[in-house]
Amino acid sequence: MGIGTGRMASVLRGGCMAATVVLLAACTRHGQEGYARYRTNCGICHHGGEGMKGEIPPVTGRVDRIAATPEGKQYLMHVLLNGLNGPLQIDGVRYNFSMPPFRAHLSDVEIASILSYLATRGDTRPVPVFTPGEVAAERAHPLTTTMVAEERRRLDAIHPLP
Repeated sequence: MGIGTGRMASVLRGGCMAATVVLLAACTRHGQEGYARYRTNCGICHHGGEGMKGEIPPVTGRVDRIAATPEGKQYLMHVLLNGLNGPLQIDGVRYNFSMPPFRAHLSDVEIASILSYLATRGDTRPVPVFTPGEVAAERAHPLTTTMVAEERRRLDAIHPLP
């Protein structure tokens, strides 16, 4: 019985440590600011991150995976800065929506904090982090919503996006 209890304690410690890492990431400056900015600017449509099936795509568990590549990070910044028009296919569900651009409404710091917060809501480790400098560099090159949709299709052809 002692060996089984020891293993159980080890598993519980590992689980607690993983949960602590996720909670600490969400409690960082980006986590707190990002959550507040997400809630007031994105949450009205994307809700808690789960979206609305067939209407508004989910973001929870997807932003971190998309941001795992430099091209994916760039694409995500383009989406927030420039908006995006559907149709999109995500996890077998078709979405035909229009997301407005936030270029004129959110600063580089705010966009970086929203994306960094959303990246903490997935399983990718280390958690991708967006910086205001990265957002500023992308802001310097405005795109149309159609161009952002084309960028998504190109990336999806290279490595399928979640």
